[in-house]
Amino acid sequence: MELIKKRGFVPSDFQPTSFDLIEPYYNQLLNTDWNGGLESQPSVSQDEHSKFAQWLADRSELESCLDEHQAWLYVALSCDTENTDKRKAYEFFVQEIYPKIAPLDDALNAKMLAYPGLDSYHEPGFDRLLRMVRNARELYREANIPLQTELKGLETQYAAKTGSLTIVYGGQEYTLPQAQNLLKSSDRTQREAVYRLIMDARAKISEDLQDLMDRMLDLRHRVALNAGFANYRDYRFRELNRFEYGVEECETFHQSVRDSFMPLKEHIDHNKALINGLDRLRPWDLKALPAGLKPLHPFEGQKDLIQKSIAAFQQLDPFFGDCLSTMDRMGRFDLESRKGKAPGGYNYPMMESGAPFVFMNATGSMEDLETMMHEGGHAVHSFLVHPLRLNVYRQTPSETAELASMSMELLSMAAYPHFFGIDEDRHRACHEQIQRALGVLPWIACIDAFQHWMYTHPGHSRNDRSKAWQNLLSQYTSPVVDWSGLEDWMDYQWQGQLHLFEMPFYYIEYGFAQIGALGVWRNSTNNPIHGLAAYRKALALGNTVSINEVYRQAGVPFDADHAYLEELAKWTLKKMQQHEDYLHRT
Repeated sequence: MELIKKRGFVPSDFQPTSFDLIEPYYNQLLNTDWNGGLESQPSVSQDEHSKFAQWLADRSELESCLDEHQAWLYVALSCDTENTDKRKAYEFFVQEIYPKIAPLDDALNAKMLAYPGLDSYHEPGFDRLLRMVRNARELYREANIPLQTELKGLETQYAAKTGSLTIVYGGQEYTLPQAQNLLKSSDRTQREAVYRLIMDARAKISEDLQDLMDRMLDLRHRVALNAGFANYRDYRFRELNRFEYGVEECETFHQSVRDSFMPLKEHIDHNKALINGLDRLRPWDLKALPAGLKPLHPFEGQKDLIQKSIAAFQQLDPFFGDCLSTMDRMGRFDLESRKGKAPGGYNYPMMESGAPFVFMNATGSMEDLETMMHEGGHAVHSFLVHPLRLNVYRQTPSETAELASMSMELLSMAAYPHFFGIDEDRHRACHEQIQRALGVLPWIACIDAFQHWMYTHPGHSRNDRSKAWQNLLSQYTSPVVDWSGLEDWMDYQWQGQLHLFEMPFYYIEYGFAQIGALGVWRNSTNNPIHGLAAYRKALALGNTVSINEVYRQAGVPFDADHAYLEELAKWTLKKMQQHEDYLHRT
């Protein structure tokens, strides 16, 4: 598999470790002369268009080099948050180099827009690129550079504060991802004890995270005001190039989820209480297994997870399997949970070398399998867009990126026999996966609505924030779950969502993508060959077309309309009940 893009503009051994090394390449791009009397000419020659195309390619090459360098600094830090040297290296790039690059990027955007042949230049994706560049120029403010630099520094603090959290239970130390497995125990006394230890651990850093959020909210609001916006939400929607939808569509999503998927969430929680012999669920009961039933354990360690994932992807599409095999050969996985790792999981695209890096905190659980399939979907997407000509075409919108990953969570159920040798376990795994696909939508709506509230109420107090959160959580939590006496702990729930700290407003994409993924899965269930082909074709478009067009090519609408969600919810419930029926029979 040919991956690494050969350099032609910057030397093959170039390492962007200081601004003094980087600046000459920006100056070379800025000093390119393509005007030469073109203003007075009736048309621009093909030679001039070729020169402009090469300029775009040279800029793309420089950006890819910088992107991958920053990617490796981030990967190194997230794999070892307690390493001072790795932290300093990352912070040097984002605090010392990035602020000096930002005005040069704006100057390059201005130079691009000044090209006399702009209206007659064409290549796939260029119209979208042009719209994004114009948008970036409209948003750019030099006064925001120090604020955005400070924000980048604050964002790394969240991982440092949360990555070191552990609990001690039964004389053994557990990271928080490892402790989550203990909440599946059929022993309710154990579950409650573990849950309280987890909440006690979160309580120790709760005020620090409140301080961090206060500082972030203030800085982000100042960024928005500097750019001429009333609030950060409206600024951020523009910054994320959300050309296809806005606040109204998000609010429609919130309402549609309440109407169509909250009844399913209540159904799931009611069944869970019933099989555990409970009238109502407490927070420590949400992952509980009935007495005598052991947690699913689909793999043993990182090597086993990788090999089984390769086999599963190979079954779906040989290209998918080759993607993961290539990553394995290149050492692009860090999957097991350990103290000092940042929380969560991600697939980090590598714009030059092609093969992305997958990071997660696996402990051998079913949730870890879901994460691996999710990040594996992102990885396949990275490979599919890598052949696109320009760096910006390979930087896919989140709505498209998450369609790739969340669809793979569901599509991969067809390959679960690679992880489960017993039919009953496979049906249990499918049942759990569908439950999570349904259950995550209310949480996504809740988190997104919370962000809308936070950023449209600048200067709010912590007490106001707590009340707003608890009001929203009550709307997106089924009445089967009893939080009485635990109200203080409810606040810790939002503090565990890293997107609120590190990637503001990057969460609604999961919601739109989950709806799209359910549609992709339905198409593949009805016609596996056509469904997978449409999925692959859509992802390969990258950022060259609108989000609506990517979804259309995948065979699904980009839509949160109530009627469509109601139809999709009923179909998904039927599929879940088929697995329930099998489990009841056995």
